Amino acid sequence: MKNHKFVLLAIAVAGGVFISLSGCDQRRSEKDAASPSATVGTTIDDSVLTTKVKSALISDPDVKSFDLQVETRKGVVQLSGFVDSTMQIERALQVARSVAGVVSVENKMNVKGGATSVGEKIDDSVITTKIKSSLLSDSTVKSSDITVVTREGNVQLSGFVNSEAQIQRALEIAKSTDGVKVVENKMSIKK
Repeated sequence: MKNHKFVLLAIAVAGGVFISLSGCDQRRSEKDAASPSATVGTTIDDSVLTTKVKSALISDPDVKSFDLQVETRKGVVQLSGFVDSTMQIERALQVARSVAGVVSVENKMNVKGGATSVGEKIDDSVITTKIKSSLLSDSTVKSSDITVVTREGNVQLSGFVNSEAQIQRALEIAKSTDGVKVVENKMSIKK
């Protein structure tokens, strides 16, 4: 089990380094220059912390089956997605807070409705894909920072973004997507 955790940690560190370095040669726009940025070291630390939190959630018998998204920015962990009960939300928060290095945990999780059919799951996947594609093609939204989760046509957008304008644009894009019933904003502005 220790080797498995080491491999996951190594993959996260390598992925964080690749992601951090892949954007080094890109010029920053005035909008990006004005936004708070993280150093390469902080980005790697956040990637490692995200992996540790995901591992802790998967290892916990009360949490492992949840469909949770984990994002980290400067030690602040954001948990989003849909769970079965408020008790599961509390357990997931407790597990995330127990991970060494976590500064704080933001709860962006929702309790899901009833059971979902296979057809609804497929529809939700199509909606998620459409929204992600639209976000990618929009020049005003830094879509790599936004996680999209859909359940029964209810869309949840989460993650850390640069500005309120990016939040509003992402919400507009999601709301205009066919099949979307409700869009919930669980995004936070980077500090």
